[in-house]
Amino acid sequence: MFDAQCDLAALVYAPHQDPDAVLRGFAADLIARGHRVVGMVQAGQCADSSLSAILLHSGEKLLLAQDFDPAAQGCRLDLARLQNAGTQIADALSHGADLVIINRFGKRERDGKGLSYLIERALDADIPVVIAVGKDHFADWIKFAGGMSVKLGCDRGALDAWWQAVSAQDADPIVDEHPTVCEIFK
Repeated sequence: MFDAQCDLAALVYAPHQDPDAVLRGFAADLIARGHRVVGMVQAGQCADSSLSAILLHSGEKLLLAQDFDPAAQGCRLDLARLQNAGTQIADALSHGADLVIINRFGKRERDGKGLSYLIERALDADIPVVIAVGKDHFADWIKFAGGMSVKLGCDRGALDAWWQAVSAQDADPIVDEHPTVCEIFK
């Protein structure tokens, strides 16, 4: 069961969809309204040397691809560069945030590596988190999140509605005799 007011949201996308554009636009609008958004959004493609990410809190573009090897097959993610990005996000997170955006949930996060520790750190600090999750990784996501997640379609309307619900919780708590599933497990 998904709870629309849960602080953890998966922006679930199909291969033909662009979650990066949705997350970039969403983050830019929140930042323009004065919210502190920490995290990163992917830029470029995983299978070539253009793989990079934009750090949302600073606007810095980081190369995430391995040094180009024309013989390489599959994703060219450089794990050391990913960890460096994670360190920069963790540092920014230590100064506070209204929202954390993680660019992708993949095999590394499924195995408790990659940027998974940032999700836990943010949720421990009661900071909402949204992460892009491919449809092909959604079952792994549910296991990782213990079912404690909102499933959003890969569109701006769904993301805006989720943000409105979670940010309204912080701004004006509503007394409810029936706590949500996420509230019970916090």
